[in-house]
Amino acid sequence: MFDRRVSFLEVFYDLAYVAVIGQASHQLAVDISARGIVDFAIIFGLIWFAWINGSLYVELHGGEDGRTRNVVFVQMCILVLLAVFTAGAADGDGTAFSVVYSAFLLFMTWLWYTVRDQDRDRPEFLAVTGGYVGAMAVSAALILGSGFLPGEARLVIWAVFVVAWFGALLIVRRQDTVLSLGTSATDSLVERFGTFTIIVLGEVVLGVVAGLVASERDGLTIGVGLLALCIGFGFWWIYFDLVGRRLPRNGPALTNWVLSHFPIALSIVAAGAAIVSLIEHAHDARAPAETAWLLAGAVALGLVALILAEQSLVDAERLHSVYRPLSVVLALGAVAALMIGWLRPAPWLLALLLIVDLSVLWAFAVLRFLGAEAWGDAPATAEATPSGNPSR
Repeated sequence: MFDRRVSFLEVFYDLAYVAVIGQASHQLAVDISARGIVDFAIIFGLIWFAWINGSLYVELHGGEDGRTRNVVFVQMCILVLLAVFTAGAADGDGTAFSVVYSAFLLFMTWLWYTVRDQDRDRPEFLAVTGGYVGAMAVSAALILGSGFLPGEARLVIWAVFVVAWFGALLIVRRQDTVLSLGTSATDSLVERFGTFTIIVLGEVVLGVVAGLVASERDGLTIGVGLLALCIGFGFWWIYFDLVGRRLPRNGPALTNWVLSHFPIALSIVAAGAAIVSLIEHAHDARAPAETAWLLAGAVALGLVALILAEQSLVDAERLHSVYRPLSVVLALGAVAALMIGWLRPAPWLLALLLIVDLSVLWAFAVLRFLGAEAWGDAPATAEATPSGNPSR
């Protein structure tokens, strides 16, 4: 395993997703409803799948050469156009979003096809890459075709696309998939997902700013904004102390670890959108029902997803007596968050109770790790996985 670190090029690449995710989050903030949440989840699934493709390509086949830089910059150009149509993707801009997104998929299809030459001396890798390229080509055609359907039918196609890809990876995760065969757990992969988590945490900060800008900035409103910001701090603290700096296991566990980051990222961005509304209603006697459920539900979803992520770690086997109780406590924390949302207290109290929930979970984690003398980073090792990629 090569000692590879995340490059400045990859960090620059992620900035394009700041724009795309920011537009999706903004649309959810102005339409917090059951339909708005469903639309957001579908569109965010498309965005996250695009990021996975671009990131894994650079992880497996990228470098510091001119070709890698150029293909990343082309992706960024497409993503900037995608951001223009993201806020209206569920409505009037759905056709344009479909065309641009299919262009991204076609470009990624071509990139994955070009690396097949590296695998010709390894038939098992050649088959995996060939199947993936074929699936990507079909996906591009499907998304392009959906752009010319009515809005409802288009969203159904997009939802099927997201569920099909995630479902396929789950079904075949115990076989030689593109994740388990072609990818192994590395420090750079962990760092890559950690960087993206920081990117989406930025939506919490932006949510606080947007809420304060749109509201009368008195003491109570500012207080609610700062309390809401602390929810983002809680996400950061728990993620990076429990999961963010620790290696996943190879094989099926690696697939689980990768996929668990989708609900983690989704929950953080959704929380950022809910915070805008929470601040705008800072003087209400009770938080709006939709806002309370979205914010509390986002916290609960993030905690449940962390259970899957932490159980996929190398440390979960090495420190079984530590991680098993943590999973139980995280589940209880998720239930507590939902109860807080159901109670719908005043906005300031809602934010404060969620902070207390996250703080108690983190304090328990600290005690468990310290008791096991396991605090800090995990060992930078993982069981070996065959690799046919000469650039790794």
